[in-house]
Amino acid sequence: MPDDAPALDLLALLPEQWRAVLTPHLDPARTAALGEFVAREYATQTVFPPLEDLFSAYRLCSPQGTRVLILGQDPYHRAGQAHGLSFSVRDGVTVPPSLRNVFKELGEDVGVPKPRGGNLNGWAAQGVLLLNAVLTVRQATPGSHANAGWEEFTDATIRALDAAPERVVFLLWGGYARKKAALVTNPQHVVLEAGHPSPMNPRGFLGSRPFSAANKALADAGLPTIDWERTAG
Repeated sequence: MPDDAPALDLLALLPEQWRAVLTPHLDPARTAALGEFVAREYATQTVFPPLEDLFSAYRLCSPQGTRVLILGQDPYHRAGQAHGLSFSVRDGVTVPPSLRNVFKELGEDVGVPKPRGGNLNGWAAQGVLLLNAVLTVRQATPGSHANAGWEEFTDATIRALDAAPERVVFLLWGGYARKKAALVTNPQHVVLEAGHPSPMNPRGFLGSRPFSAANKALADAGLPTIDWERTAG
């Protein structure tokens, strides 16, 4: 496949509501360069998620409807897993270790039975923006698209949500995600930090009770809470 693949117009691929709120926070030249990089990678490498799922998080959750943001780092890098939502996997795919810990905490925190699958479309449909800081990755090469420009794109998303008129709860898990807390400056919002659910060192995550805390923050603001048991779409 050609190295000189036509650049992707990333903003044009976004839902209109997201395009409107993200554009003021993005540098046009850098966004165009990111579009060139992403197009070249899809044309010459095996990249996840599939292009049609690149902006699934934004399609399933509007800016006005976002009540909770859960920030991941980059997509799953094995075939068949990533579908554009952080931590989530497609139906029928084995639940990855980090998501198993998320489900373990979900049960201990709010008493939700272990879900049968790892697809989190049901959370997204309720206003949980499941966003990775880096939206693409080469197969079997974690971190391969770090520092290519996605970080600015997703930082712009956090800044846009920070300007939202109603409370948003930001769930930031792990050292990488927790650095993004500095982008949330509006005191009406709530940032809940914890360790990453990775099995490498889950102690900072297990016992953090993020799901009940997020719902309390929403209820305190008079907003609908999340039915965390409804994971599937």
